[in-house]
Amino acid sequence: MEERLQKIIARYGIASRRTAEQMMRDGRVSVNGMTITQPGMKVDASRDEIRVDGGLISGDAVSRVYLILNKPKGYVVTLKDPQNRPIVTDLLRDVPERVFPVGRLDYDSEGLLLMSNDGDFSHMVQHPAFKIPKTYMVKVRGNLTKSDIEAIRKGAMLEDGSFKPVWATMEKSNRKSSWVELTILEGRNRIIRRFFDSTDHPVARLIRTAIGDIGLGELKSGEYRYMHKREVKSLIELSGSRDKKN
Repeated sequence: MEERLQKIIARYGIASRRTAEQMMRDGRVSVNGMTITQPGMKVDASRDEIRVDGGLISGDAVSRVYLILNKPKGYVVTLKDPQNRPIVTDLLRDVPERVFPVGRLDYDSEGLLLMSNDGDFSHMVQHPAFKIPKTYMVKVRGNLTKSDIEAIRKGAMLEDGSFKPVWATMEKSNRKSSWVELTILEGRNRIIRRFFDSTDHPVARLIRTAIGDIGLGELKSGEYRYMHKREVKSLIELSGSRDKKN
């Protein structure tokens, strides 16, 4: 089946559609040996030879890879950092395929991060339209009361719109800090930290523990494993439809 070239590049997890278009303008993409400089060309990934920066991405040459990484604090969720900080792919030295982070966890956050070269899967997990729940353990400063938890469940208006968790419950608390389990459906930049800042209980530690029904299990910080087929299928089924449009 023929599709626009930038869509195919995005599906293989190489880059977003917009970035793929720029890659074409920069002369980094070829089809059947011919350099493509204008976006919009339609090709068949099962038949045509598509290369990005000389590397073959089409046909059976690329196998789908899905990983679960327990991200440590102090790693950047990107493929390159201008400040030369450690990046998450530094932890995947034994993975031969080029994989990309699915969504984000900021530099100071920890926990479950999916990595894949499947662009459709990545889009489905990240985009709020698919309503994939993400669960976090959040350590906040201060002793939370029952009324504080009720207020957290009601959400708040932030500078970029309203925010309300799917669920929140207090796991434990002492005089100086409290642990809250929080489930959300969206991933706006630093949304959890900004939300708790608005409650005057800033985040001291943030750990993602699950995406959908996929958890960290026995993975230690910095370790990764390949996802089971049933786990990938579970997230796709949870989304409602792999082909859902945003």
